[in-house]
Amino acid sequence: MIAACDGAAKKNPGPAAWAWVLADPAGAPQRWEAGPLGVATNNVAELTALAELLESTDPAAPLEIRMDSQYAMNAVTKWIAGWKRNGWQTASKKPVANKDLVVRIDALLDGRDVTFVHVLAHQVDGDPLNALADAAASTAATDQQAAGTAHGSDGFPEPGPQTEDKPRTARPRKKAAPRAGGGAVIKAKFPGRCSHCQSRYDIGEKITKIARGWGHEGCRETAPAT
Repeated sequence: MIAACDGAAKKNPGPAAWAWVLADPAGAPQRWEAGPLGVATNNVAELTALAELLESTDPAAPLEIRMDSQYAMNAVTKWIAGWKRNGWQTASKKPVANKDLVVRIDALLDGRDVTFVHVLAHQVDGDPLNALADAAASTAATDQQAAGTAHGSDGFPEPGPQTEDKPRTARPRKKAAPRAGGGAVIKAKFPGRCSHCQSRYDIGEKITKIARGWGHEGCRETAPAT
């Protein structure tokens, strides 16, 4: 089976939702589902989307999962081993964010044949399944209503216009106050994409300087040191 999952949060945190799309081996969409999360972060939405997809598919069937969230993928495939060794603490001895979701996904992956594929979001001629999941999650975040094949939805979500994924770097305020353990935290003057987890942030959302550019304040903890 081939699938894509995605999460959306209109602010971070803000109205959020998850979604997944399941296709046949040829890549033709077969069914989809989306669900609201109330107020949540983008990372919570991304992890929830992955958990919901795993719970809704046959664990005996090999599964390819396409995602645009490097944070969610790395959390359950790379970082989790170190977190377990450290007693669910980060390298800086802080509690792992979203631990309950990570533990839930880890249990769902146990014994399954799952391949993760990272895809770039909002690309011209990008991955079509990712575009469907993104559209479903975005609509559910706005409407806060469950939708999908099991809910009687006709057809599949309609992706919006796609553009090259070239976020503009937010301009820092001249007198942004530094925060303990990292750089200044500012409010984005332009929409963009986190340089670490690749999830979007909106105008007015708090961002900070992290590895390779600007991103969510919450991603500073998991981003590799520059």
